[in-house]
Amino acid sequence: MTETRAPERGRVLADLTPLRTSAHYRRLWFGNTVSWVGQGMTALAVSLQVYEITRSPFSVGLVGLFSLVPLVVFGLYGGAIADTVDRRRLGLASATGSAVLSAALAAAAFAGFHQVWFLYAIVALQSVCAALNSPARTSMIPRLLPAEQLRAANALNSMTTTFGTLVGPSLGGLLVGLGGFQTAYLIDAVAFSAALYAMWRLPSMLPERTGAKRASVLDGLRFLATRPNLRMTFFSDFCAMILAHPRALFPVVAVLWYDGDARTTGLLAAAPAAGALLGGVLSGWQGRIRHHGQAILLAVACWGTAIAVFGLTRNLWLGLLFLALAGYSDTVSMIFRNTMMQVAAPDEMRGRLQGVFIVVVAGGPRLGDFLAGSVADLTSPTVAITGGGLACVLAVGLLALRGRGFRRYDALDPTP
Repeated sequence: MTETRAPERGRVLADLTPLRTSAHYRRLWFGNTVSWVGQGMTALAVSLQVYEITRSPFSVGLVGLFSLVPLVVFGLYGGAIADTVDRRRLGLASATGSAVLSAALAAAAFAGFHQVWFLYAIVALQSVCAALNSPARTSMIPRLLPAEQLRAANALNSMTTTFGTLVGPSLGGLLVGLGGFQTAYLIDAVAFSAALYAMWRLPSMLPERTGAKRASVLDGLRFLATRPNLRMTFFSDFCAMILAHPRALFPVVAVLWYDGDARTTGLLAAAPAAGALLGGVLSGWQGRIRHHGQAILLAVACWGTAIAVFGLTRNLWLGLLFLALAGYSDTVSMIFRNTMMQVAAPDEMRGRLQGVFIVVVAGGPRLGDFLAGSVADLTSPTVAITGGGLACVLAVGLLALRGRGFRRYDALDPTP
């Protein structure tokens, strides 16, 4: 088994075994990588187009709202549906919908149809498709790979997401400058063909439990309420994303601490993503870790510590280093959390747990932005950032004291 051989090889770089052993997973991974870059391009292009039409930062901010609300609302239902239908067909249908919507953006731009309401509507519908696609796609992976390869697969998946987040917006800005909005939208629509091809080649993914006839969100939440180890994965993530999430303060600290400008803000925003990408690339050592609960708690504590120290720095490069360390820690936590959900949960609940995961990932950072901004307004950015990091460390310490079973969770004997 891969996980037991890894210590003998002293692996440091990411384990590529899932890409070598499963053609289905390899196609799915490549298709997702291409589509994530395309989605990053479109996200930036839409924001740029809204600003060009309205010249209003508030209108640009609404793009995020129209994206977030459907993702949160439909995330839970997307997971429930993924547990009761053929996941391959659901993934194929939702990916097709995303491709059609990107093509609609391109057609409107070519036709000179520049209406903000249209852009908002497309963004909202794209979020609905993403909310349906993500639980289906993620819950397919345990059906494509053996359990001992899931941690490595989640590390590879983290690289896909982070690479798209880093490269997509940069490429989108370049394409808009060279060929207009329609070029970015059209390339995104074409990029979806890689994901569609991967989905098309997959085998059928019907529910393993044939008695499931109705998509029930409440059943998934009831299941989670009775599984303390799985529940702790969400609580630990909330500690990081709500208490110690300084992203909203980057424009402020760029000016106040580093005497910088928009480019400085961009560096601050890119540093955690760069660290997260490095966390995926250098994930080979994680195969030697059996106690995933302990790893999650330590990773979240490292995130909080790095954020707290960042709040005390006034040297830009040192600040970027600690933000990168925070991003690296977040990826480590995410890899183990996803692996626990995929291994410890039964197949009929995996889609719903991924739906909850979407809500946490989408909603947690927004709550963190609100909390950081509010505390900074009442006190100072230093108090908000350093205090938030310390609060994260304290909160995860309390979770560790209460979650004895979570600390003892053994990947060789998974207990939800």
